[in-house]
Amino acid sequence: MRHDRRVLVLALAAGLPAIGTVLLLLRLGNYAPAVQWTVGALVVICWLGFAFAAQERVIRPLQTLSNMIAALREGDFSFRARGASADDALGLALLEVNLLAETLRAQRLGAVEATALLGRVMSEIDVAIFAFDERNTLRLVNRGGETLVRQRSARLIGRTAASLGLSPALEGDSPRVLDLAFGGRVSRWEVRRSTFRQGGLPHHLVMLSDLSKALREEERQAWQRLIRVLSHEINNSLAPIKSIAGSLQSLLTRDGDTEARDEDLTTGLAVIANRSESLSRFMAAYARLARLPRPTLRPVSVPAWVRRVAGLETRVSVAVAPGTDVTISADGDQLDQLLINLVGNGADASLETGGGVRVGWNVAGSHLEVRVEDDGPGIRETANLFVPFFTTKPEGSGIGLVLSRQIAEAHGGTLELENRDGASGCVARLRLPFV
Repeated sequence: MRHDRRVLVLALAAGLPAIGTVLLLLRLGNYAPAVQWTVGALVVICWLGFAFAAQERVIRPLQTLSNMIAALREGDFSFRARGASADDALGLALLEVNLLAETLRAQRLGAVEATALLGRVMSEIDVAIFAFDERNTLRLVNRGGETLVRQRSARLIGRTAASLGLSPALEGDSPRVLDLAFGGRVSRWEVRRSTFRQGGLPHHLVMLSDLSKALREEERQAWQRLIRVLSHEINNSLAPIKSIAGSLQSLLTRDGDTEARDEDLTTGLAVIANRSESLSRFMAAYARLARLPRPTLRPVSVPAWVRRVAGLETRVSVAVAPGTDVTISADGDQLDQLLINLVGNGADASLETGGGVRVGWNVAGSHLEVRVEDDGPGIRETANLFVPFFTTKPEGSGIGLVLSRQIAEAHGGTLELENRDGASGCVARLRLPFV
């Protein structure tokens, strides 16, 4: 029996004893037949009317709740039930459904906005993104992916990774670098892969970043910086050479004091020779910077290394602070050159103030830290410390710190310079890993 029928039967059963009693009293009482039939019919009609009214009062709110829940299931959150109130049980149920509809509406709006934002980000991001299902079939692609394979998403969805040339991206470690061919051109790509679940099934999200473009841009900028530096240094030497050569040529065609002319010729040729030698030193310094070999790792005793290099500097006092007796795996010749540069720079700075240089080391976790402190005036041009060929010394080449940092990074370490806190001078910190 349906619920509405059960409610009606229960309502009828609830009034049946009273109706039976009334009809029995009418039957046994001294009433005319017309009165008995009239009153009996009226009582029965009222009984049936109240029974059906009770059924309506019970069933109608349930139908309202059912319709609202169906609307929520269909995604329509605009319906609201009347009579919602916290004062009675039915009103409380309607109130809770109204609040649920409002909550779901807010969540739906937030989801739509988040999806729109995600779609905009995926469209604008400069990374190709592909989503594949468990059968390696494409389910999602952004604008970068469309540009990469040169097809619209409508023609790509449903194709396999093999047909798109992306099978290697679904295998191996992540992240990693792969050479992939798209549009007949092979480029180097960084591949990142992650997994997610949709509909209870695993999916793969593949992101491809074009490294070739970034590398070409870095290479172009490096060439531009190199050409600017070379042009500046070469012009600095060629300009006076050209000027003096023109002056000497005019001297040869001019009549006058031979002795004075010979003296001018000698002075001019000396300037030309000096500038040529300076240009030669510059080119040799650059060649030295560009041909730094890979380090050959061997055991290096840190105390012996520091004391040996400190003993080479005789212009100022170099104090060596005691430290832990440790050994690292490194290229001893390159480390000597690195520390010679740092100690030499500290000595040059300390000569200006009459101070000294201090060298020490300590173990910090998995790294060795070597410190070189000086009592000089400190660093004035911090932005140009590691710019090749930049120097504040009259006879400097501008490659010492650059070469030192290259050596440190080739060993997996770092080199930093900063002014000392609370005192004049500079401190250089070299960090090298224990390989």
